[in-house]
Amino acid sequence: MIFRKGITMKKLIFVRHAEAVGNKIREFHGWTDENITERGHLQAKQVAQRLKDTKIDVIYSSILKRTMETAGYISRQKNLPIISREDLKEINGGLWEGMRWEDLPIDYPKEYDTWENRPHIHQMPEGESMESFQQRQINAILDIISKEDSENICIVSHGTAIRVLLCWFKGMPLKDIINIPWFDNTAVTIVSVENGQFQVQIEGDVSHLDKETSTLENQQWYIDYQEKYFGKK
Repeated sequence: MIFRKGITMKKLIFVRHAEAVGNKIREFHGWTDENITERGHLQAKQVAQRLKDTKIDVIYSSILKRTMETAGYISRQKNLPIISREDLKEINGGLWEGMRWEDLPIDYPKEYDTWENRPHIHQMPEGESMESFQQRQINAILDIISKEDSENICIVSHGTAIRVLLCWFKGMPLKDIINIPWFDNTAVTIVSVENGQFQVQIEGDVSHLDKETSTLENQQWYIDYQEKYFGKK
């Protein structure tokens, strides 16, 4: 890995986007481009306040509305512009785009089974595979690191994107993504990069949210998911 101007230490501050329409109505939105909700605006304000005292030199964002709107709150807090990137977009869901989550196991039983139980081999019908999606995210992050002079880089991203990247940051095979939980909207994950080595410092922090402003804590699917995969009730 190559760094410019002799910088050998960088910090990546990932923020998952605020609650968007798809999160609220429980539809699959990968490349589907919807705005954040009323609750999402509250979350975005809260995460910007949470990052008030965190050193940020530059802000990158996926080009989709939900990430750009979230990044806007951080941008105004830090008085920094937003650099949008197409390659930071969420996974391309293909024929899943715009479908209700409750309909997916009925209409796509095989694909839904891999998504839930073997996501590392998942292939979106007429969309991306999890493997190719992870590689797209890795390439984007490596490109940002290699070109960016700044040391403290904020990246406003997506739920699946952060999960596949955490596998890579931790040196884990993609099959272990099943052990990386879904993080709430506006969750903060911080990763240090030194001499090409990644160290996860903070993972999925939502201390800036409460019960009312959390998305996941108010959705039954997440409560069931936590109990199924992580034994949490």
